[in-house]
Amino acid sequence: MKTKLSAVFTSGERTYVIAEMSANHNGSIERAEQIIRAMADSGADAVKLQTYTADTMTIPCNNEYFRIKGTLWDGRTLHDLYAEASTPWEWQSRLKAFSNELGMDCFSTPFDATAVDFLESIDVPCHKVASFELVDIPLLKKIASTKKPVIMSTGMGTLSEIDLAVKTLREHGTSEIALLKCTSAYPAPPEEANLRTIPHLAAAFDCPAGLSDHTMGSSVAVAGVAVGARIIEKHFTLSRSDGGPDGTFSMEPTEFAQMVRDIRTVERALGTICYDLTQKQRQSTVFRRSLFVVNDIKAGEAFSAENVRCIRPGYGLPPRYFDQILGRTARTDIARGTPLSWDLV
Repeated sequence: MKTKLSAVFTSGERTYVIAEMSANHNGSIERAEQIIRAMADSGADAVKLQTYTADTMTIPCNNEYFRIKGTLWDGRTLHDLYAEASTPWEWQSRLKAFSNELGMDCFSTPFDATAVDFLESIDVPCHKVASFELVDIPLLKKIASTKKPVIMSTGMGTLSEIDLAVKTLREHGTSEIALLKCTSAYPAPPEEANLRTIPHLAAAFDCPAGLSDHTMGSSVAVAGVAVGARIIEKHFTLSRSDGGPDGTFSMEPTEFAQMVRDIRTVERALGTICYDLTQKQRQSTVFRRSLFVVNDIKAGEAFSAENVRCIRPGYGLPPRYFDQILGRTARTDIARGTPLSWDLV
């Protein structure tokens, strides 16, 4: 299937921008579709869902091991949070079709083998691996068996854990892998983004690399493109004031749209390694300095620092010839304000 993602593994000329819905539908499929339409209007290339239920993620249990500590969801149990945040599976085929109608790819993060089977049944173009599942080797083998492209976040993963995950995917059928630098904090502080890891990931694992960004605003994401990110993923909501488990660190439509515009500007600005002058630069060379006669000179008179200067504009000899000119004599009378040329020397 031809998707916008395909370019990431070929030309890579255009950053692939993923809008993550996560739990921001707040339990309403109508809101989910409103979000998807806003994603399209904001310039997203892809919509990302999450495919799990509370019971495929964990068990209902209130003891200390299942209570969340030190995060945005402090005090809640895992099962309770996932029950609220999950996207009903019966919505997902409809949401995928709607996304495709609007010109966007649509895929999801499966969190267990049954989710992989379900996503295969609705023919997603690729699979996303969440940072927390990078170490779930049985799940990676299941995903790899589909032989579809995989985008894998690497938050919390050590280099050796990432290496094992990549090897597992490749050994079990995945030929196209993209790795995303990710800081698994919600929201993430910019000083923990470590964007220089992006080109290292690409070089170390011989694959496209990008950024799954949980910082507030767009600065970090745009900077990620400047250092080589081929994929950018950001959470998306209609309004942070609408609440929801992920609403506080998600981007609103106008913010996302501005980020996409800034990314496209950075893409154009990156260009290629080039020292050739553009047409506008060539036109501006006239404003560089050059050698001019600054006092009237008689034929036979010597050139000196008093009658020749290096000034703007650039119609005379280049400044590098200044020392060669000094002490030589004028071939003819030269009026003040004349650009110096070899035929006058």
